[in-house]
Amino acid sequence: MHAIEKILARNSGRDIVKTGEIVTAKVDFAEINDLYLQTVYSFYEMGGEKVWDSERCAFVFDHYAPTPDIKSASNHKEMREFAQKNNLRFHFDTNCGVCHQVMPEAGVIYPGMIVVATDSHTTTHGAFGAMGTGCGATDMATILMTGELWFRVPEIIEIRLEGEAPKGVYPKDVVLAVLGKIRADGAVYKAIDFTGSYVDKLNVAGRMVICNMAVEMGAKTAYMQPNQDVLDYVSRRAVRPYEVQYTDPGYQYAESYVFDVSSLEPELACPSSVENVHTLSSVIEGGKKIMLNQGYIGSCTGGREEDIAEAARILKGRHIPAYTRLVVVPASAEVMLECMKKGYIQDLMAAGATITTPGCGACLGAHEGILAPGEVCITSTNRNFPGRMGSTEALMYLASPATVAASMVNGYITDPREFL
Repeated sequence: MHAIEKILARNSGRDIVKTGEIVTAKVDFAEINDLYLQTVYSFYEMGGEKVWDSERCAFVFDHYAPTPDIKSASNHKEMREFAQKNNLRFHFDTNCGVCHQVMPEAGVIYPGMIVVATDSHTTTHGAFGAMGTGCGATDMATILMTGELWFRVPEIIEIRLEGEAPKGVYPKDVVLAVLGKIRADGAVYKAIDFTGSYVDKLNVAGRMVICNMAVEMGAKTAYMQPNQDVLDYVSRRAVRPYEVQYTDPGYQYAESYVFDVSSLEPELACPSSVENVHTLSSVIEGGKKIMLNQGYIGSCTGGREEDIAEAARILKGRHIPAYTRLVVVPASAEVMLECMKKGYIQDLMAAGATITTPGCGACLGAHEGILAPGEVCITSTNRNFPGRMGSTEALMYLASPATVAASMVNGYITDPREFL
């Protein structure tokens, strides 16, 4: 069996599971973000009294952190009351950051587990050898009551990434190149196993970027076999013992795709679809200048220390043009503190950047940098459909944090290799 199948088998008390089967499996950790107060209502409507395990679930206030309006403030109030009533060991309030960053930092994510959250980008945790997937409010209420949920055993496809990335090509560029080929519907309700020599050497942050955007291909979950970087990270933080699940040699994938990372260059997902991917050089060929109103570095895809460090390296000693703005949103308080300690935040502020509270910010069009009609933004986030970051008449280009930073030096989309 594949590692994902072994996880599902173990958590459902079975020896073997097969593609297409429906199993009821124990959930190792459940997370509810602040968009999903309905989870609390559904919990009580279905007769819930106490959560099944106060150490295996948490609220994360990240989408509206701090709250921008009375409605979201009221939602937070009710969620806090539920968390207090159930004496939850883990509670991540508005001072913490994005759920997919703060959970690994807190040690609740580890290899071989099942984590379910009310957020589609829970595929991120495949970076740690976990099975992570999203669900809605009713399913989450069921988990809070029973500690279990049904799963269909997914087909598993392999995306093998071989070679070494050239200068200026980052994990975000790699996953955008993959998206451009697999398309937004190429892996619907399938699991993606990212393999290959590139993945074997990839650090934790890079792995999280790639697994995060598996859901943009429709994937139910993602997986990467843990390397030493992952095991070192988890061993320092894990709150409970874990066991790494390994894929049997010779496992037969439903489909397999191979990408030569060494042949890639910086990529852009152009408006207004994640699958509208083109090489950056082809977008700006002939000296074409795509003028920008805003650059945005942040989210569960592009707001880690490595991302902010790269942006600071490019922007240090430079300044963004007048009448443009660069919004930088660290993915967590831990990330922000590290970036302050190393001077990255100071360098970015000196370059004219606006630094906001760790969290989701404008990635979902809620606050902290949303776009007006007619504006153009280059962003390290994960989605660019109309209205994602504000007005439906705004345009968004998805890129690596380095490309965002380089572009904000000039005020138009720019190849980061000019600055490396």
